[in-house]
Amino acid sequence: MSEQQHIQPCSTRSDMNQALMWHVLAAPVFVLLSGGSLSRKDEPSCHLWGEPQTPTLQKDGNIMIGGVFSFHKNRERELLYSQAPQPLKCTDLNLRSFQYAQTMIFAIEEINNSTSLLPNTTLGYKIYDTCGSVATAVRAAMTLANDQQSQASDILCTKSSTVQAIIGEASSSPTVAISASIGPFNIPVVSHFSTCACLSDKRKYPSFLRTIPSDYYQSRALAQLVKYFGWTWVGAIRSDDDYGNNGMATFIETAQRLEICIEYSEPFYRTYPKEDLLRIIDAIKRSTSRVIVGFLSYMDMDVLLQEMAHHNLTGYQWIGSEGWITDPYIATVKGHHVLNGAIGFTIAKAEVSGLRDFMLDVLSLNSSDNTIFQEFWEGLFECKFPSDVDSVNGKVCKGTENLSGIDNTYTDMSQIQILNNVYKGVYAVAHALHELFTCKSDQEVAANQTCATKRQPEPWKFLQQLKKVRFKTKEGEEVFFDKNGDPAAKYDLVNWQQQPDGQIYIATVGRYDASLPTEKQLKLNNVSIVWAKNSEKVPVSVCSESCPPGTRKAVQKGKPVCCYDCLLCAEGEISNTTDSITCMQCDPEYWSNKLKDKCILKETEYLSYAEIMGIILTAVSLLGTGITSAVTIIFFRYKNTPIIKANNSELSFLLLFSLTLCFLCSLTFIGRPSHWSCMLRHTAFGITFVLCISCVLGKTIVVLMAFRATLPGSNVMKWFGPSQQRLSVLVFTLIQVLICVLWLTLSPPFPNKNMKYYKDKIILECDVGSAVGFWAVLGYIGLLSALCFVLAFLARKLPDNFNEAKFITFSMLIFTAVWITFIPAYVSSPGKFTVAVEIFAILASSFGLLFCIFIPKCYIILLKPEKNTKKFLMGKMPSKSL
Repeated sequence: MSEQQHIQPCSTRSDMNQALMWHVLAAPVFVLLSGGSLSRKDEPSCHLWGEPQTPTLQKDGNIMIGGVFSFHKNRERELLYSQAPQPLKCTDLNLRSFQYAQTMIFAIEEINNSTSLLPNTTLGYKIYDTCGSVATAVRAAMTLANDQQSQASDILCTKSSTVQAIIGEASSSPTVAISASIGPFNIPVVSHFSTCACLSDKRKYPSFLRTIPSDYYQSRALAQLVKYFGWTWVGAIRSDDDYGNNGMATFIETAQRLEICIEYSEPFYRTYPKEDLLRIIDAIKRSTSRVIVGFLSYMDMDVLLQEMAHHNLTGYQWIGSEGWITDPYIATVKGHHVLNGAIGFTIAKAEVSGLRDFMLDVLSLNSSDNTIFQEFWEGLFECKFPSDVDSVNGKVCKGTENLSGIDNTYTDMSQIQILNNVYKGVYAVAHALHELFTCKSDQEVAANQTCATKRQPEPWKFLQQLKKVRFKTKEGEEVFFDKNGDPAAKYDLVNWQQQPDGQIYIATVGRYDASLPTEKQLKLNNVSIVWAKNSEKVPVSVCSESCPPGTRKAVQKGKPVCCYDCLLCAEGEISNTTDSITCMQCDPEYWSNKLKDKCILKETEYLSYAEIMGIILTAVSLLGTGITSAVTIIFFRYKNTPIIKANNSELSFLLLFSLTLCFLCSLTFIGRPSHWSCMLRHTAFGITFVLCISCVLGKTIVVLMAFRATLPGSNVMKWFGPSQQRLSVLVFTLIQVLICVLWLTLSPPFPNKNMKYYKDKIILECDVGSAVGFWAVLGYIGLLSALCFVLAFLARKLPDNFNEAKFITFSMLIFTAVWITFIPAYVSSPGKFTVAVEIFAILASSFGLLFCIFIPKCYIILLKPEKNTKKFLMGKMPSKSL
């Protein structure tokens, strides 16, 4: 059951039936009664079912403007179920709505007194009280739209609506219901404080306009504000109505794009039971976030604030919407210390000259038409008129009191910017009417239409004109509506700063302008901000501390993206920014430093002359060269002695020369590899060693041939005389030279940066180029060495006094052993040790040849000169068969 007033719909208004269907089911509304066809003879009449609703404030005029405000915060109703429901009983006087109504009246009076705007036209008003009820708000709007004031009166269904436009409501939920009901009739609804972004949808609310920016912009501004101060982990509490739900939805959507995480999002409404309120308190206590975004109306915040103060929930940084952040009552009510340091956006400051004086002249409200005057007066001055005064503790109202010295919500003008929105809304209606009446834009509104008379214009024509209105107020502020019926979005950023006397001063610390580029929209003034607990330091509210450079974020499983662990970048990777999501791989020639925040050049490794290993190998190489030179000098000094002559002095000197080159070629393996050094080290090594082995092979063959020549009838030596010996050395060496030339021509060795073996080092090495060429050089050396070893082994049983073959055998054993062990060591040694192994093999095999072949002769020459005789060398020894 409900207290509805019913009006049967006319058959000519099927669009009204469609628009009202939802509200018939959900709220008390007016319904029109159909009486038949629309012929003038029996044109249908409309009459009320039920009692009419009386305006709270009204004044007649040529053109009427409606007002819908909540003069009371709450309502009561007793349901007996044995009789029709009684009308709502409104409670808790809302003095702020009286400010809105007075501002509307002030603007209308100012327009009526103007000679330039709507001359000879008087505006009137009808203002209804909604008592904070959506249903009552819709009922008031329908009353304004249908001019049904008397149950007995019969009015034609085709009569135009009573009001030209409706100013209000202050809350989004009743405004949504009003706009949905009135929209199909093209009656403009101009709100001064309904910020829900949903109202910008012209398909649902075609006749809605507002003089306050949409919450779409405020919600985005709040998200940008949170991001600006580095808060990525916040809680959220919203009013459980269109204002809070839509505003918070946009905030969360924007916050997620800005990588801000919402720890909790709790709905709240002032009529919620105690259990729901305690649930919100518990959510705040359990949370780890230190910042709370409150998208609440001031009435909801009032109830929530008292409970938070009771639980002493202090130390949280509050971010407020315009619904409460500058509300003077919230800033002075008991428990407001919980919100100390709060910041948020509010409508940009404004001024309306003459409004304050008009509002303080409350005696003008005392008329027979203003039924609420007595209640308003008693609430304003906290007194009772004689019929209601308490016999013991009552203050009697005289009806002549003035507001001098009175400090309450009605006299507080800190919300002048909201009052200015009411003022601009009324003036927008007046300017649209003025344009229609003066025919300046009639052709733009509808082609082939005559100039509107100074009577009430058709709603659809007026709505189109109102959408295009553009003017400046007397304070110089430009007023216009965009395609969605919204004004330009500009906000002031304000901060609650507690003064020494405990009072809250709301300081403007910044500005937000949605018309500017994103990076310039939020601008802070050069004013210090006071944070929660009166701190001067920006509070920190993050789920996880920022990851320093050198680490990356790894989201914790099952938690929002703002909750993460900081993992050290892997080897060779860096991150040089805070809160990096990924680590960057360094370029191949670079490596990460210890902090993993910078790529540095990799350390290069090669066998250098400056390091200990290089110095030792160089010293050994030079020592070998020196010993070889000394032996050469000795041999040259004693070249005519029998022991040198008997061992083919020419091959001996050539062998000493080749050994000198072998010792010196090892030096080419030390130092930074270059293109020429890489080609030189391998070819010089290959050729000198072949020259050396060729000489040893020649000496071995000479020994064998010499003993074969002593046999009767043998003529072997003529086939291997000195010329043949030189030729054999030359041929063997030229073969190696040919191999090296082919190698250098087809695929020569080259310097290479080996970055595969070590991750953090670059090995500078000589790549052999052609592996076939490299192993062909070594293979040829090995082949000659094997041949030499075999021949020397065969000559090991020759007479001792002249047996050089056994020393050659020993040298070849050493040579072969060194190079056989060289192969696996060479393949498995890393970096510079590969080169060191190669040098060691060269030096070891060279020293083996030097010591085994020449040191015994030097011993005889220097220490046993008595044996360096032809007699001794040709002495008879027991011979051994070959």
